[in-house]
Amino acid sequence: MFSGSIPALVTPFAADGSFDEGAYRDFIEWQIAEGSAALVPVGTTGEAATLTAEEHFHIVGICVDQAQGRVPVIAGAGSNDTRVAIHNIAAAKAAGADAALMVPPYYNRPNQEGIFRHFEAIAESCDLPIILYNVPGRTVTDIAVETVARIAHAFPSVVGIKDATGQLQRVSSQRAGAGADFCQLSGNDETALAFNAMGGVGCISVSANVAPRLCAEFQAACAAGDYTAARALHDRLFALHLAMFTDASPGPVKYAVSKVRPGFPETLRLPMTWPSEASRAAVDAAMAAL
Repeated sequence: MFSGSIPALVTPFAADGSFDEGAYRDFIEWQIAEGSAALVPVGTTGEAATLTAEEHFHIVGICVDQAQGRVPVIAGAGSNDTRVAIHNIAAAKAAGADAALMVPPYYNRPNQEGIFRHFEAIAESCDLPIILYNVPGRTVTDIAVETVARIAHAFPSVVGIKDATGQLQRVSSQRAGAGADFCQLSGNDETALAFNAMGGVGCISVSANVAPRLCAEFQAACAAGDYTAARALHDRLFALHLAMFTDASPGPVKYAVSKVRPGFPETLRLPMTWPSEASRAAVDAAMAAL
């Protein structure tokens, strides 16, 4: 259902901190023109944690409106409160999203049964396709391989996973448990080559904000089984992948986007701040190498 290079879109804010709709629409147009296969608005990279609920789904709606069905829109919609998550997926559907990206409950740290029941309640509340987002480095909650399989078999609307665990063996384990048709997307650019070689079909990418065409070409090479070309593109992009996390994200990626898209707003909402001088230097060096 979903594959290829899928940017986790940054959210542009004007100098006063308000959402910059014009810059966002222009950015989406560029992403589609450069070959991005789908769009993820208001995820972690989109600073969802500092958006109001009204802003959040207004931005999803803008993304849907600008995409005009040319590529799917996968709306960030997770919450650590099951009731809020149910509300969010309904709002994502009402805004026209093609799917929802849902993290397991963070901070609360439920056990595996609690994680299963959380997604059970969401899936039973709405028929919008769901992509699980397993990122224990941020949520401190890991969806175990067995739980992924249990969820996938129990709820047909759960169609895939964005796996940001960095544990590449999970691609094989999750395929064995959830089935070959279960869509596995890497959540880490730097391991996407190996992830795809093991059976992944794409990446929800930070670097694609900055180099969308190269990221799309990399994913196309993987899909074609041309791992010589894919490895060459991976090597070109690798320093950029690492530079995106030389300071708290999305600071480095917003800095990078402002370099390739002159005039793109540089504002971040607190507690996120502009990246350090060392981080900016790493981004500059990686972009110069490209």
